Amino acid sequence: MSSRALIYSHRFTHYSYGEDHPFKVLRYRLAYELIRELGLLEGVTAVESPLLPEEELLCFHHRDYLACLREFSREGEGRANFLFGLGDTENPVFPGVYDLARLVCGGTVEAARLVSEEGYRLAFNMAGGWHHAHAARASGFSYLNDAVIAIKGLVRRGLRVAYVDLDAHHGDGVQEAFYDTDQVLTISLHESGRDFFPYSGFSGELGQGQGYGYSVNVPFAPHADDLIFEQAFRRIVLPLLDAYRPDILVTQMGVDALRTDPLTRLELTTGAFEFAARAFLATGLPWVILGGGGYDKINVARGWALVWATVCQASVPDRLPPGFLATIRPLGFTAECLRDHPRLARPDDFSRAQAALERTLETLERRLFPLHGGTIGGRR
Repeated sequence: MSSRALIYSHRFTHYSYGEDHPFKVLRYRLAYELIRELGLLEGVTAVESPLLPEEELLCFHHRDYLACLREFSREGEGRANFLFGLGDTENPVFPGVYDLARLVCGGTVEAARLVSEEGYRLAFNMAGGWHHAHAARASGFSYLNDAVIAIKGLVRRGLRVAYVDLDAHHGDGVQEAFYDTDQVLTISLHESGRDFFPYSGFSGELGQGQGYGYSVNVPFAPHADDLIFEQAFRRIVLPLLDAYRPDILVTQMGVDALRTDPLTRLELTTGAFEFAARAFLATGLPWVILGGGGYDKINVARGWALVWATVCQASVPDRLPPGFLATIRPLGFTAECLRDHPRLARPDDFSRAQAALERTLETLERRLFPLHGGTIGGRR
């Protein structure tokens, strides 16, 4: 049996948020095609993403919200319920939106089952990572929170879970769901919410009650680059994973932190995601990998293909393979490179981002590390 599973469905491409919406479902097909052209499906278990039954959604989502989403999904456009966050330009109603969301959730729940019950080393649901969805409200292009639903299933089995979110946007829906429990450690590295959606994820958000110290946020100043990211990862993420010792690792690998993403202001390169994937793999933990944000479709394909190549420990070229170029040229894409060239932020931008990071790290290491039995001197 393969130790790695890739979860995908060609049904993803049956749905559309709309021509003018930044969330393009096409990115899933492009990522899958690039993975295939790079030869990264060999020795891998390919799994069709299942449609999650509605009853399994009720562990987190409210029944009246699901009923509204189901009804609007059947009728398609022209309906809105702003109490539930449905029907605005951010979270449009479109034909089949409920089935798409259940398909995404089914893939993440299946990934969690494979690593927790079937002995898989890791499983990747590229369509997962809808981390902004709340119990009774769509938000940030997210209608159902697949990560929360899957993690709740793992917790019911008595497992401790660490969730690490690398998306440029704060993983607010996941944090909210587990803010008062020590059974789930949530860590989010993201662009500062001071003037950026979802306007949360500050370093002082540490959890409450039994969950105090188990909610961790590292907000980055705009233009933070790979050097800033790697410092935060080494000084916060890795020591906390060591201290917490989870049974299962769940990561959200949104690539909207790449510097050419049209909706964000961070300046990471694909090298940052390869670094993170190697570090996560080195923990040896059973690992559920989710996709997440990314609004440049070729960035998404490149970023997730490189993550998958890293976890498969496969060598891949720096340039896009000819078969993939033949796929994207008729779509108008001119990209040539698989990997980004190394690039750092401008000195003045870097200085501001570094100063902001130092303040955040000092706060977290002083307030958080003692709660987990660690010391500031235990940095990597």
